[in-house]
Amino acid sequence: MSERIATIERNTKETKISVTLNLDGTGKSNLNTKIGFFDHMLDGFARHGLFDLDVKCDGDVWVDCHHSIEDTGIVLGNAIKEAVGDKKGIKRYGSCILPMDEALVLCAVDLSGRPYLVYDASFTNQSVGGMDTQMAKEFFYAISYAAGMNLHLKVLYGDNDHHIMEAMFKAFAKALDAATQYDERIHDVLSTKGSL
Repeated sequence: MSERIATIERNTKETKISVTLNLDGTGKSNLNTKIGFFDHMLDGFARHGLFDLDVKCDGDVWVDCHHSIEDTGIVLGNAIKEAVGDKKGIKRYGSCILPMDEALVLCAVDLSGRPYLVYDASFTNQSVGGMDTQMAKEFFYAISYAAGMNLHLKVLYGDNDHHIMEAMFKAFAKALDAATQYDERIHDVLSTKGSL
């Protein structure tokens, strides 16, 4: 199997971002988005998906966290798409129901090539640790469209915003890890169309 590693850069007037993703890593991360809680979420994504992830984002955080988080989602989505490659032999689908203390989150992924986000989550507070809670939806929307994946996220229950957000990122990591795994019974792409 060839290495499934991608490095993507994106530079705009609002953000300068570089992401390197290794789908077959060990969970190591090197993160600097200048948004501490977002770095914490990305670290959980890398560690629990067993991805190696480097993210450097120089964004206009003096405005707010919006551009940095959304644009990081775009770049990470592009990196996922490139690293997955032609999708031959992978399981394509992945899901996870992940508990974190009182919170329980469901995530399901289909690497179909068709972008779609279904997002069912709410938070009590406007921000957690300097990250606006409404940016979770923007981040996952950006990933789903840049990667060309169906992504469903549903918070089944929970009270603590930190736990809810962290469970979302970890559930996504586990679902994506499952979807990108090879299955020796799959010799081409897992589709009746013959392509994804």
